[in-house]
Amino acid sequence: MGRRSRRAQPESATDRAVTPRLRGALRRRLLAWYRANRRDLPWRRTREPYAIWISEAMLQQTRVETVIPYWQRFLARFPDVEALATAGVDDVTALWAGLGYYSRARNLHRAAQVVMERHAGRLPDDVEALRELPGVGRYTAGALASIAFDKPAPVVDGNVARVLTRLFAIDADVGSRAVQERLWSEAEQLARGDEPGALNQALMELGATVCTPRAPRCAECPWSAQCAAHAQGRAESLPVKARPAPARRLEAVAGFLVRHDRVLAVRRPQRGLLGGLWELPGGELRGGEAPDRALARALREGVGLGIRAPEPLGAIEHAFTHRLLRLHIFRGSAGAGRVRRAGWEAHRWVSAAGLAALPLGGPTRKALARLETAAQP
Repeated sequence: MGRRSRRAQPESATDRAVTPRLRGALRRRLLAWYRANRRDLPWRRTREPYAIWISEAMLQQTRVETVIPYWQRFLARFPDVEALATAGVDDVTALWAGLGYYSRARNLHRAAQVVMERHAGRLPDDVEALRELPGVGRYTAGALASIAFDKPAPVVDGNVARVLTRLFAIDADVGSRAVQERLWSEAEQLARGDEPGALNQALMELGATVCTPRAPRCAECPWSAQCAAHAQGRAESLPVKARPAPARRLEAVAGFLVRHDRVLAVRRPQRGLLGGLWELPGGELRGGEAPDRALARALREGVGLGIRAPEPLGAIEHAFTHRLLRLHIFRGSAGAGRVRRAGWEAHRWVSAAGLAALPLGGPTRKALARLETAAQP
């Protein structure tokens, strides 16, 4: 009696090394899926390295829908490396306002100046040279080298990490050094084939639209037959992440100090949280201080001025990555005397409209909105 024939099963990914045959199949399936399903995003319609660079900087920690109008306005104002390099940093950060993580804007500005000085205004096309630019790390360098210059460079962002962690059913903390090294190694192997830029974009697209953090749509995934986590029925439980530290709560005060119908704005140091942005003078509360007393002390120490008849305008809250700020806002007339600099870079007396035109952080924008609300009858 003859041996019963058995249908060949598709090779699946495990936590072991991937065979060349499987890697080739993964690459072909992913590229075919991407061609049929990719979103029509404006930066995908160009091969101009500068435009792609700006998009990659903006897309870090920011949703695609938010980035599109910012990217379009940014390129209209600063159409090339030279225009960005010769602009004032305040102009760059003002146009960035609302995207958050303002160090990205300052790094873009500094990097553009480096490109003008060292590379005659043209972005370098290799990973090592790209990584020498301010603000360009391993991910951004790989994205630029592959997408703009078609170099076989890997990328691993949150979307790619989630896709690969599920593909191989990796149970360890995705943020650990060992797992990160594994992910970069696998991404590098995948990028060594044809169309590395398209493949990297496909990996990110798959994570953003199908292999999502919650309720992944495995039935639509081109890798479902090879995915170890899907086969084990635990795609949604991966990747494993260490529990984040609780957000630190901060309580602070800020004042609209008015003199001759203008308010005082101060500029934060370039380094640190909200570096280089403008804000209202103020400071953190100290243990047990009432907000009005904290304001008087903070203004005396920070700008050398008092505030007459401070009127409370309420408090706003603003969440940073690891901090939750509650900011008490006041308005009052500035006391006599000259402004004294203490821990900040510059100051200006500006109108409310002039304040709104400065590059401001989220808390100050919320404070300005509160002032406008208070002014309404």
